[in-house]
Parts: sequence; C-alpha cells; structure tokens
Amino acid sequence: MAAGFKKKLVTENPSFEPTLLNKRIALCFFENSTRTRFSFELASRHLGASTLSFTASSSSVSKGESLTDTIRNLEAMKVDAFVLRHPSSGAADLITGITGKSVINAGDGAHEHPTQALLDMFTLREYFGKLENLRVIIIGDVLHSRVARSNIYGLLSAGASVGICSPVTLMPPDAAKLGITLFTDLDDAIRWADTAIVLRLQLERATGGYLPSLEEYSFYYGLTDEKLDRVRKHLLVLHPGPINREIEISNHVADRIQPPGYSQSMLLEQVTNGVAVRMAVLQTLLAPDTSC
Repeated sequence: MAAGFKKKLVTENPSFEPTLLNKRIALCFFENSTRTRFSFELASRHLGASTLSFTASSSSVSKGESLTDTIRNLEAMKVDAFVLRHPSSGAADLITGITGKSVINAGDGAHEHPTQALLDMFTLREYFGKLENLRVIIIGDVLHSRVARSNIYGLLSAGASVGICSPVTLMPPDAAKLGITLFTDLDDAIRWADTAIVLRLQLERATGGYLPSLEEYSFYYGLTDEKLDRVRKHLLVLHPGPINREIEISNHVADRIQPPGYSQSMLLEQVTNGVAVRMAVLQTLLAPDTSC
C-alpha cells in the first residue's frame, strides 16, 4: 500500500481518493516535532481526513489537565483516531487502555517510534529489494533511542541482521539478549554492514556522564568521509532526523544523495517515504476495506 502511495506522491500533481473523508484525526504532540507531525498531517489531508492539531503549551495541559482527561475530552468531540507523541514511555499504551479509538504511537519517551521504523524499513526494501539477510548497523545513542528499539524489533522480524555500534555507556543493558551484533569500533561496524541508520546524539547526554565530550564522541563515532574512505565500502546511510551536523554525521555524508563516493544519503528520501507510510497506516486503521 505504501508503495502505491509513494508512486503517486512523487508525481507532479499527486491526487488521491478521499478514503478518509469525514474522518477526524487528533494530532496530539506533547513534544516538539517537524517531520513526524507534518507527515501525519499531510497523510491525513491527502486521504481527505480533517485534523485537530494539539500542542501542550497552548492547551489545558499547561493549566494542569492530565493526559487521560485531555484524550477523553477530545474523544467526546468525536475524533476517530489519535496520533500521540509524548515524552513518557508507555503513554500510547496508557491511552489505548482508555479509548476505543485508534491510537498511533508517534514516539513515546525512550520506548518506541513504530512508524519511523516502518518508513526506514520501507526505504531499505525499496532500495535493496528485500530485507532478508540485509546487514543493518545502528550507530549512536541506542540506550535512549526509541527509533533504535522499533527498528531492531521490526528488522529482526523481517529477517534482517541487526548490529549496533556505540560506546558501551550508550548500549542498552540487555543488548546481548536482543539477538543483535555488538560493535564498539566504527570501522568494524562499517565493514560488517550493508547500510547504516545513524541516530541523533541527544546532546544532553554529553553532560550527563555518558560521554567524556562531544569532540571525542564525534572523533570515534561520527560518520565521516574519512572513515568511509578508510574502509572503502559503499554504505547506504539513513538518519531519522533532526541531525547534528559534524557531530554524529558530517555534512558531506548527510548531503550525498548520489554516488560516486563510499556512501549515499537517504535522509530526504526517508522524509518522502514517511508521508506514504503514514498514509498506509491511517488507511489500514480507518478504512481497511479500501485500496490505494
């Protein structure tokens, strides 16, 4: 389904059947977001749905209203689905327990970000033609990354091999039990991998006792032309964004959308794919008997 939506999205004047006409989708973002929020909004509008945009700072949450009361009030306005971004892990599961409407997890704390993993997997499958036996290395702050967790679960279930590369302080304590390959040396990780998902370094970690300094992290774990040239292997590069340029990824690697070179960036392709994948998610949940 996502492939059909993607095909239409990249045409000059894309048009879609309004399969979600008269549906109302509440975009409940308790954290800042650009790519995820706007892609869900575009996905909803492409399918004919109307959206209610919610931000915590301009709502009754700023007056002390609880998350459950907020959702119940929105449900009383007869919305059909909630897209929830929240800083607390487990928030989406909590809301699923109090509403009969569809709840889409748009990122909850350091727990999961399912639609980001789906669009990453779609991007990889579109490029490689398969996910089975693909070697995917996830580089960076895996410990605090909801993107990493969802990608690990999704890629393993699709038959890919997954590795993580990071300082030991930024590895999950249960990493050895996840069925993945562990690296602390970036050169070794690149040699092993077919593609890399680079994670945003959450800059507050540099002062939280997890890292000696940003400079040292960038020296050992930043993905740069020099490191790729040293290994001399073509590497497809993904990043969920936003990126910290010249920290976890260099300008050249982030912006290289075409070979030649030892890498190819898929960062903007991921953004386009995010709209198509989220259209597919919304249609599957709210209009399962229709096709794209």
